[in-house]
Amino acid sequence: MGLGPIFYLRCQIMRSAPEKLTELLRPVVESLGYELVGVELLEHGPHGRLLRIYIDQEQGITVDDCGAVSHRVSGVLDVEDPIPGHYDLEVSSPGLDRPLFEAAHFEQFKGSMARLKLRAKVDGRRKLVGVLGGLEERQVLVLEQGECYRIPLELIESARLVPEF
Repeated sequence: MGLGPIFYLRCQIMRSAPEKLTELLRPVVESLGYELVGVELLEHGPHGRLLRIYIDQEQGITVDDCGAVSHRVSGVLDVEDPIPGHYDLEVSSPGLDRPLFEAAHFEQFKGSMARLKLRAKVDGRRKLVGVLGGLEERQVLVLEQGECYRIPLELIESARLVPEF
């Protein structure tokens, strides 16, 4: 596969929030008994941003779960004030098309179908849909139509599971 020169961008998988924000929120979410799947900080309209927090647990996530996490996280964010300016807070289940934020997620969901959007073209393409083959040496293995692609983590802009029914 001809990757050409690869520039290792200093960015995280997906549109993740800054690591310090994730580190601040992880213990808060986990103290309530939930898994922190990931955190996104996105531009949201002309005057603000959206802080989206994905949570999960074995039994699934209810509206009450989201409310409890939102209430606790809001308090921490008010005290710590890690985000300058206005932002909206959203707490959500990852859903069936679960986003993959961390390197460990690609190993955890090995064998699952996923959709990847890349920061740069690989063999002339920026999108792949295939079966995750895990992680080797900071590269995600993706089997698509009989061909195995090795995608450096640094090139992944976003990744989500594809629901299979």
